[in-house]
Amino acid sequence: MKRTNTERRTSQNKRAKALLTPPVQSLIEGKLYRAATGFRMRVSSGVDWFDVNGTADYEGMSVTLPSLLAAVRRGETVVTLDDGTLGLVPEEWLARWKLLGELGEANGGRLRFDRAQVGVLDAILEAEPEVEYDVAFDKLRAELRSGSSIEPREQPAGFQGLLRDYQRVGLGWMDRLARSGFGGCLADDMGLGKTVQVLAWLLARKGSAEGKGPSLVVAPRSLIFNWKDEAARFAPALTILDHTGAQRLTSPEHLGEYDVVLTTYGTLRRDALELSEIAFDYVILDEAQNIKNADSASFKSARALRARQRLALTGTPVENHVGELFTLFEFLNPSMLGRAYQKAGRRQLDAPALAIVGRALRPFLLRRTKQEVVKELPAKTEKTLYCELGADERRLYDELASHYRDSLLGRIAKTGMKRSAFQVLEALLRLRQAACHPGLVDKMRASESSAKVDTLLAELSSVVAEGHKALVFSQFTSLLAIVRDRLTRDGVTFEYLDGQTRDRAARVARFQADEGCPVFLISLKAGGLGLNLTAAEYVFILDPWWNPAVEAQAVDRAHRIGQSKPAFAYRIIARATVEEKVAELQRTKAAMAQAILTGGEDAQASGSVLADLSIEELTSLLS
Repeated sequence: MKRTNTERRTSQNKRAKALLTPPVQSLIEGKLYRAATGFRMRVSSGVDWFDVNGTADYEGMSVTLPSLLAAVRRGETVVTLDDGTLGLVPEEWLARWKLLGELGEANGGRLRFDRAQVGVLDAILEAEPEVEYDVAFDKLRAELRSGSSIEPREQPAGFQGLLRDYQRVGLGWMDRLARSGFGGCLADDMGLGKTVQVLAWLLARKGSAEGKGPSLVVAPRSLIFNWKDEAARFAPALTILDHTGAQRLTSPEHLGEYDVVLTTYGTLRRDALELSEIAFDYVILDEAQNIKNADSASFKSARALRARQRLALTGTPVENHVGELFTLFEFLNPSMLGRAYQKAGRRQLDAPALAIVGRALRPFLLRRTKQEVVKELPAKTEKTLYCELGADERRLYDELASHYRDSLLGRIAKTGMKRSAFQVLEALLRLRQAACHPGLVDKMRASESSAKVDTLLAELSSVVAEGHKALVFSQFTSLLAIVRDRLTRDGVTFEYLDGQTRDRAARVARFQADEGCPVFLISLKAGGLGLNLTAAEYVFILDPWWNPAVEAQAVDRAHRIGQSKPAFAYRIIARATVEEKVAELQRTKAAMAQAILTGGEDAQASGSVLADLSIEELTSLLS
């Protein structure tokens, strides 16, 4: 009875395994088995590829590396030699070279690797004592291995401000990647200035011979204005295009007039075909975890973009599983991980393979935590985050503004500003609420989203994913209730404190001690004073008060004696609303701004101050 190929292979493997320490030749059941007497391997470079030539010696006969790996893939532990005898494949070879076979493509008697795979190829072969490298491969791998000693680069001419030491190292890292032609992931902790480092680098590119064509930055919608604001503040020489909204133009000629084009992931998906035809200098993905799903339209659209260089910015390169990191690197350096990328997406890589790939990716991923650079950080960093109202929010806000403008201006013309102070304060309060969330104006809309809450939740997501804690302050308990519902829906554990809370000490104690409780929602009146919340490193002021003393009291809940880490305070402002206009007013007429924002608690004082508000200033506030 004939045996099947599987049965024959199983029988051969059993005999092979019986030869634990064979002599050079062993005769079993009429079959001659030969042990390997040596192995040679050489890496040679081509234009954009590397070839690995490997040969196993069996007493004068040889077998190429692809043949050995093909036998392994078939589940065999022996390989047929030219004279019909069987060569044993040592198990330690199989363990070391399994990933090599998964990454390379057989090309005659050798394995071929894409140039982007230099890191993973080097990581696999670094333990091999008898590998020869040509000059080109040796030079490239040496440069990539220098990751622990990156030379800082001076900030470019025209940059406004002073980069910290670790940020100049970030410039050096981007410079090294650019020179070697690879993309990378800047994965610094939230608050360490990823945006500033990239803007400084783009400014350096603008003044160099290498930087040609526009660079594209793709970011969540809530961050577009922050990119614009940071660019205007730190790199005003860069010309910026806001490529969002219905009136945007997608022609290469139009986009080519700017240094930096800002767009959203949603716009990228809609304009994928047009944008994929443009040769960008850099493509930069902010909050790059948005492409973690390899089957998503966002990933496919980003993958199709053309660019000399690619960067990803995220404080959380891995949120759920390692496949997300592999997807990110498939965007950054396509084909770098070969078939291992597909297997990682299905989570099939074993621990040794993951360790090798982890070493391979290290030169292309730069991450600094707050703890690592704490000496360079100020004790407290304050920043304003801007958001833009969505279409429905904008419609509601504009309708309210129009209503109050028409009703108030006529009243003031008859009775004067001082006698209309209460009505003015009520109108401005309602507009401030509309800038936060429609549900503060109409309770039936509390379940809707809002730009401000969406911006907050995106920031909190990063804080929580990085293992930090945050305080969220608002003077509107109805707004905190909306945030509370969203956090509950998203499965985020939190504590809550307002004027009705009775067990304040227990709430504080839990937040301080429980690592699984990363967020504390606090109303202004209940938590502005008397709380010690040093477990938090981040403070979010959801509806700014523009009173420096009151805001300082909120931030000081985290930044006080007992806090050993720097604190970051973020103020969230809705663009083109009374919030932004009062911020400007506060710089010129602080007392008047404070009267508006205290809501008339001291009616007589507020009325007196608002009496100096001109019709033009009021019209601007209500516009």
